[in-house]
Amino acid sequence: MQSVTHQSPILTVTLNPAIDISTATAQVMAGPKLRCTEPEVDPGGGGIDVSRAIQILGGTSTAFVALGGATGEHLAGMLIRQGLTLAGFDAPGETRESFSVMDGVTHSQYRFVLPGTRWPKGATGTALLAIAKAVPEEGLVVLSGSQPPGVEADFPVRLAARVADRGARMILDTSGGPLIRVAEGRDSKLLVLRMNHDEAADIAGHPLATRTESADFAQRLVHEGVAEMVVVARGAEGNVLATQDQRLFASAYEVPVKSRVGAGDSFVGAFTLALARGESPAEALKWGTATASAATMTPGTKLCTVKDVRRLMLGETVSRL
Repeated sequence: MQSVTHQSPILTVTLNPAIDISTATAQVMAGPKLRCTEPEVDPGGGGIDVSRAIQILGGTSTAFVALGGATGEHLAGMLIRQGLTLAGFDAPGETRESFSVMDGVTHSQYRFVLPGTRWPKGATGTALLAIAKAVPEEGLVVLSGSQPPGVEADFPVRLAARVADRGARMILDTSGGPLIRVAEGRDSKLLVLRMNHDEAADIAGHPLATRTESADFAQRLVHEGVAEMVVVARGAEGNVLATQDQRLFASAYEVPVKSRVGAGDSFVGAFTLALARGESPAEALKWGTATASAATMTPGTKLCTVKDVRRLMLGETVSRL
């Protein structure tokens, strides 16, 4: 990336954070008590992991996080101790926990994700106002991760309009109803929309068997005004990026996989930081892909290391589709 002395401000938004607990057991099976290894405990949630990845890569961001109850206080303390700049928001109920277990025989990872506390009517509007006040002028805002129950599906569209009013640009990585709502819209004022391969196929209404088909789909959304850039993650194969006049693919390296937790958020963090430092979409795609691969090389929820990212970047290439 370009010199770390110049970076546009970044705000990440996490409405449904979690404390991530990861462990391992000899074999996952029904019936007996499963004795687990000492757990790894890390802050979790889409925007939080984006901020953590940005920090690892030498960038800065402010993490807007909805925090509830004693678990929320614990999470806030974890974030502050890790050196993240926190903008807390009082959320209803208790902040959730997530749990992942690695099977010692198959090396499969089982991930258990709780929904979070339902937000009452009116809480969404309060959150929108609070986020709007925190939006950095001419900066980048990343909304990443799931929404709590009770938050309307059009929340990302409404937030993108608020962000644009502040002269900033928004990057969105979400799923389910909110993703469908964004993909159906026009002139959503998004800079970047990212989704995984399965989500893209669901929206397209048919399988996207090849990179070219993913690029066709992504560029169609761009031409329809959904976002200026659309990224489709094709898992271990790599990532497709489409703009108005470009269709790019960055292949992922084959690396020893220890955990896939946080790989997508690591992509978004590196991609966002590259844009904030003035890099081109193609260069941002390279950084995102290398960082996502590096994140799978660490256990539990540890995300990437700079050493692994820089090593993978040496061989990362982008091709046109």
